[in-house]
Amino acid sequence: MSVPVGLEGEAAELRKGVAAGVAATQAESVADADAGAADDAGAADDVAVADPAAERPRFVLRFGTGEVRVVFGTGLIGRRPLPQPGESFDHLVTIDDPGRSVSKTHLEYGAHDGTLWIADRFSANGTVVRRADDVIRCEPGRRYLVASGTVVELGQQSFTVA
Repeated sequence: MSVPVGLEGEAAELRKGVAAGVAATQAESVADADAGAADDAGAADDVAVADPAAERPRFVLRFGTGEVRVVFGTGLIGRRPLPQPGESFDHLVTIDDPGRSVSKTHLEYGAHDGTLWIADRFSANGTVVRRADDVIRCEPGRRYLVASGTVVELGQQSFTVA
């Protein structure tokens, strides 16, 4: 499955913007120094650079193992999640699963309009979404929105979106 359309490009553009902003700030500092501008305290000016991750929605995943992960952007979840060649993700979330019911790369996630989505990555034991009013066995490769309070089952493991 490919990286979600639009999400990877957005992250790359944000990273480029931050890098360009840092380079511009450094160039301005050099120009100021060359012009004889001096700081009375002898310290460099503090420059605030916006963190691109701060602008993206964050999601709290509470795993049945007791682990809690705060995630944003895109990611993979599994026993040993690895992206395919050419893919890139913000997070690789590892689940401790001695029974090996969770695949190495079990599912992919991302955000759409402030809501978390998941997609089963053709795992051996599948993914189930348990909402207050229904239970859905996920079709591999298809995205499902998972709101706060939803339980996602990966084999014998699970997490709740908080």
